[in-house]
Order: sequence, then structure tokens, then C-alpha cells
Amino acid sequence: MADRMRCAVLIGNSDGIGLAFTRRLLADGWRVAGLSRRDSGINVPTYTHHTVDVTAPDYPEVLSKAIDELGRIDLCVYAAGIGEPVDLADLDAQARTFEVNLMGAVRTVTTVVPHMVAVGDGHIIGLSSLADRLVSAEAPGYAGSKAGLSSYLMGLSAALRGQGVSVTTVRFGFVDTKMAKGPVRPLMIPVDRAVEILARCVRNRPVSISRPRRMALLTSALAPFIRPR
Repeated sequence: MADRMRCAVLIGNSDGIGLAFTRRLLADGWRVAGLSRRDSGINVPTYTHHTVDVTAPDYPEVLSKAIDELGRIDLCVYAAGIGEPVDLADLDAQARTFEVNLMGAVRTVTTVVPHMVAVGDGHIIGLSSLADRLVSAEAPGYAGSKAGLSSYLMGLSAALRGQGVSVTTVRFGFVDTKMAKGPVRPLMIPVDRAVEILARCVRNRPVSISRPRRMALLTSALAPFIRPR
């Protein structure tokens, strides 16, 4: 791998963690293809962008094209995610949260994994959330979709063991992006800190990582007691 340029695909990289990590990979010498609903604004020779929604029927085709243009895929980062407070008059918004946060990741994996298994190497990183342990009356779609994402990715990690393909579930608490909503955002970490955590994941390929640690411990401790009344 040291003799050639490494290739990555970033899903959901028009802003926030996805955009910041794209810039980090490019600075580290990677070739990167980005896929998101809006342009990333990056204009360098080692970057290509594909504007597409992960829920669109042609998303797998666009993703396959991006991989073909790269020639191979060493790393895939799924950073696409949405989350809105529940509105009982518009539960379609909660359904779309599952479509983006969970099913978008599943469709990504379905396209990416065969490429990685074929060469016996590759790494998938999915951005989940510490909310995956909680039952949320305020945002049930977000917490539920992240619970499904974490479970799916960790199961996939076990399924791919022995194939040379690693899967890392990254469970963040509040990160200083537009996704960090609400009047109280305890232990929020800056985007550059989140990027450093992802960079370490690329180097070490852990099965899962939860940050910040104190928030992870707190959510684990509270999870058994947070239930609808």
C-alpha cells in the first residue's frame, strides 16, 4: 500500500465531520471520491465529487461509478446522517431518518464490500452515535436508526473477519456541527478532535470506538433507566 496512492470514498461530505475528514485525507495524500446531496466545494486534482442522495434509486450505481473511477477502494466512510425532533403530524420525517442513517449505510455496504473482499483488503467506517443506547421520545428516529446502524456494523465486522476487511463503528456524542441540536450539549467535542479520532481509526482499525469517554460511560449507565413512562 505504501507504493501507491490510497483511495477512499466519503459518503455525506458536504459539511461537518465528513467534509473535515475529506480534507484531512487529501492532506495525507489520499485520492478521495465524495458523495453527498450538495457539492463539497473542494477543488483539487486528487478529489472527485458526485452529487447524489443516499436514498435515490441510482445511488448504488453512482457509488459504483465513483469506485471504478478510483480504480479500487481502500477506505469507505459513511458520514451521512440526519435527525429531527419528532412531529406526530409528520412521521414521514422519522421514516426518512431511518432511510438515510441506516438504509443508506446498508446500501453503501452492499456496493462496497464485494470490491474489498475481491482484493482481500479494505476498511469501512460508519459514524454512529452514543444515542444508540437510548430510547428517545424527542427523536425516536435518530436514536432508533443509530441503534440499528451500530448493531449492523458490529455484526458485519464479525461476518467479515478473515476476509481482510475491517469495519469500525464510531459512536460520537455531541460534535460541534449543525447536527448538535438542543439547548444542552454536554461534553461537546470540536470537529478537529473528531477528525483526529477518525484518523486513528484508519491507522488502527478498531471494531468500535466511543467518544468522549465520559459521555459513553454516562449513556451506558443511564440506558437501563431511560424508558418511556
